[in-house]
Amino acid sequence: MRNRLIEAVEQSRQRKDTLKFEIGDTVSVGVRIVEGNKERVQPFIGVVVGRRGRGLNETFTVRRIVNNEGVERIFPTQSPRIAGVEVIRHGKVRRGKLFYLRNRVGKARKLRERVSTGGDDSAAPAPAGKTAKSAAREAEMVVTA
Repeated sequence: MRNRLIEAVEQSRQRKDTLKFEIGDTVSVGVRIVEGNKERVQPFIGVVVGRRGRGLNETFTVRRIVNNEGVERIFPTQSPRIAGVEVIRHGKVRRGKLFYLRNRVGKARKLRERVSTGGDDSAAPAPAGKTAKSAAREAEMVVTA
């Protein structure tokens, strides 16, 4: 158990806007860059391959391919240098860390897209005995009928 004083101090320094993304999502991380006296936001687009820590120490790792070379960057979640995180695509994964993507080449490094059956952004589980595809197909039939 953590010390309550430490938690109180961390709570006061937390971000006001929470970053909502999961492992396997393709995200665009807006990074603030200072050049001279100007500041701009540069996007870093890639797949979230891991999260670790909690509170002020929480970080997430984003992996992207540049010139056929894998580039991973670790971002502190609570950093003021992060302007925001925009989810581009939800990936369907079954692991907490996706470091196996480092060994993949070509199309094998792509993740399947998570299909959401509801109107919200989160992926709702399919009803018992049905796959996500059949549930989505059934939902389409209900809408068109």
